[in-house]
Amino acid sequence: MITRITLILLFSLLLPVSEALADHEGRPVPLPDELGEWSVGHRSSVLIDADRADRPLPLRVWYPVEPGEEGSTPAFYALLLGLGITSDVATESPPVSDRRKRPLIVFSHGSGGFNIQSIRLCETLASHGFIVAAPNHTGNTVEDFQNGTNDPFEQSAHDRPLDVSFVIGHMIKRSRTAGDPFEGRVRGHRVGVAGHSFGGYTALAMASGWQDVPPDPRVTAIMPIAPASGILSDAELQSIQSPTMLLSGTFDTTTPVDPETIRPHQLIDSPSVYRADIVGAEHFHFANICDIASALIAAGIGPTIWPLVGADALVEPYLLTCVPPAFPLDTAQRIQDLYAVSFFRRHLLGDDRYEHFLTEDYAAQHEPDVLFFGSFSRCGLGFELTFVLVPMLALRRARNQKAS
Repeated sequence: MITRITLILLFSLLLPVSEALADHEGRPVPLPDELGEWSVGHRSSVLIDADRADRPLPLRVWYPVEPGEEGSTPAFYALLLGLGITSDVATESPPVSDRRKRPLIVFSHGSGGFNIQSIRLCETLASHGFIVAAPNHTGNTVEDFQNGTNDPFEQSAHDRPLDVSFVIGHMIKRSRTAGDPFEGRVRGHRVGVAGHSFGGYTALAMASGWQDVPPDPRVTAIMPIAPASGILSDAELQSIQSPTMLLSGTFDTTTPVDPETIRPHQLIDSPSVYRADIVGAEHFHFANICDIASALIAAGIGPTIWPLVGADALVEPYLLTCVPPAFPLDTAQRIQDLYAVSFFRRHLLGDDRYEHFLTEDYAAQHEPDVLFFGSFSRCGLGFELTFVLVPMLALRRARNQKAS
């Protein structure tokens, strides 16, 4: 028998999203692929981990600000040669919203990256009420690779989860420190971790542990993006019980969907494991490659000059991600916002209205470029490749041919 509740749920799926989602007073729920209800502030500092030989960790924090209390200076994200990106969203150092304690999300950059590699994602999450902290993983940043100070791979894999745990502890301490801008603002339990590429491994390792580095029990939701999951053993992945949101691009050859995303999707032992594959997206569609490139080009520093100024690693990602016929960057990053906000609002804030976006039905109706696999659709790899991924890739190629 079809119950009244079932009919209501089915009917809600047919409505436009803005109509289908409302709070108990009938007010529209903030859409996850748009900026949220708060303004955004930004602060930066350098942390020192005295327990690890005074290890420095440059840190950027984005946070919610009450509308009308924005700062007067836009946040500026420095790149090189005095150039950088001026934010259209965040302002520098306004007061942190004091309406209530906020959930914390730590973002972990990729190998050879830095803490401003995913500005849009961090700003969007902050606008939805999260405090987002992004460290530079010292020894594994773009500057380290330029200067020859990069650490061996095994050392970086060991350091990264410890960096994230240190940042979590630092933000909790700030919340408990009288007079600190974040006093009473950070919720110290149910922390989220998101990360891209090597940062995707880091997010997974926060829940699984890696070798002699234990999992951090404060981390209760993770979002590995194009993850380098092969670093982790089957047993480590199987030990993960936290809600997990996996996001990847089907054209990624750096951390291919098979096996880097499919394997953890199949192995993670959590009742809430979601996976979204963006058909046609590359590895760097989830970072600010095109914004960085645009800032350099606008200053007269084009791709042919990048190797001369230490930006040679930018050339290939730029050509794959920012130049036609690449998958549209705005679409990929909007989809990234959609799933990040929905996932963390659902699993850090407990707002089950956002489960609506974490379903195959929603993707089928609203996101034609997404292959979505929910918690109860972890079918076999052969089924995915034969009946889902191959037909969708063919459809994508047909669209591209028609467009050209």
